[in-house]
Amino acid sequence: MSKIMFDYTKSILERVSFDPILFCKELEKAIKSLLPYEMEQLKEWLLNFIIEKPELKQCLLIVNT
Repeated sequence: MSKIMFDYTKSILERVSFDPILFCKELEKAIKSLLPYEMEQLKEWLLNFIIEKPELKQCLLIVNT
């Protein structure tokens, strides 16, 4: 079940990546619902994802706190 939630979270973040503010809001929601090991996976995915979208770099602060 948790793999499904993680994949769902990634798909939502990909869809809202056009708007950094919305992306950060969805990222905050994801942090509240994911398990600790899923958060590590999300951090790795996020680092790779923002390479192509530097405007989302500010959202890394949410994950690192």
